[in-house]
Amino acid sequence: LDVKVLRYMSSDEFRVLTACEMGMKNHEVVPSALIESISGLKRGGAYKLIRLLAKNKLVAHSSKPYDGYRLTSKGYDYLALKTLCKRGSLSAIGIQVGVGKESDIFTAVTPEGEEVALKLHKLGRTFRTLKNNRDYTRPGQSFNWRARARSLSEPAHPLYMSRLSALKEYAFMSALHAKGLPVPTPIDVNRHCVVMSLAHGFQLNSVQRLLHPAAVFSSLMELICTLASYGLIHCDFNEFNLLIDDEEKVTLIDFPQMISTSHPNAAFYFDRDVECVRAFFRRRF
Repeated sequence: LDVKVLRYMSSDEFRVLTACEMGMKNHEVVPSALIESISGLKRGGAYKLIRLLAKNKLVAHSSKPYDGYRLTSKGYDYLALKTLCKRGSLSAIGIQVGVGKESDIFTAVTPEGEEVALKLHKLGRTFRTLKNNRDYTRPGQSFNWRARARSLSEPAHPLYMSRLSALKEYAFMSALHAKGLPVPTPIDVNRHCVVMSLAHGFQLNSVQRLLHPAAVFSSLMELICTLASYGLIHCDFNEFNLLIDDEEKVTLIDFPQMISTSHPNAAFYFDRDVECVRAFFRRRF
């Protein structure tokens, strides 16, 4: 996440970038004239800024199916970060502490100096990710993952899916935190970015020895059952999404894939979560 350009961008540049985002709700490629119209800038001024944004890889030029521009993943990052900074949720971005097929995680700092975690959802990096995220669509809405997404309002568009994934994770995290479950504290969300408290501990996968493995195992089984009692199944409850601190207290992370216990495949996913923990403890401890 290169934010060097972010600090030097003018308000007019963000107006043009936002105009491109708005235009992509109905267009695969946004005509320059439409970007200029939405931004409200004087004729010629918007076009100059569009070229500057393209130079910084925040938008990309395209001549097919017609001449225009589209918002890039980096441009989407900048829009979200600008909003989060404006709200007072962030003031600086730190180092990258995690990377995966579907997200990037960075440390960040609030205006009060508190260190927090910033998670950028990045769905659609692979064809498999596009295929496997049908549940991000609305009930009754078909997901044609074979078709190319043409606008931000279409469910197959990577930026659309990333935004829904972030909103879903923030909602689940907020609900679980309110119930007192061991999850990070949700702070803010915008577009595909989630700000949360920085969970301290080590990924369970990297832990070679526990002082009380039976107690930790029991706490994990209890957590799975507690989630189910609230009508939720994690669906990815494994050693990669569990953090453990020096006192062997566990924190659960990564929630976008969670489903309701009323889901047709709820029993399968519940059993799979249980078996993932059992298999790991058999292998490791």
